[in-house]
Amino acid sequence: MAEKTIMLCCAAGMSTSLLVSKMQKAAESDGIDAEIFAAAAADADAKLEEKHPDVLMLGPQVRYLEGQFKAKLSIPVEVINMQDYGMMNGEKVLREAVKLIG
Repeated sequence: MAEKTIMLCCAAGMSTSLLVSKMQKAAESDGIDAEIFAAAAADADAKLEEKHPDVLMLGPQVRYLEGQFKAKLSIPVEVINMQDYGMMNGEKVLREAVKLIG
């Protein structure tokens, strides 16, 4: 089992899948033991229950869900910086997720 579990959530789970692969590469090169996965907003609750992530990172297009998730989860929930998301900056998003986990 990975030391850290990071879940990304976007509208359909498609755009975050590229970001996930970039984050995985960054984690590998930084020696961070992390399971990183993406889910569509519609599947988020099932994935949260199945995987029990340490942090939930939301794509900017689903930022409206932040309050809902924060109200029902006891893990950090954060909207990914729009510029980092648009540039698919996996290293920066990974660093932010790790910082939130503590």
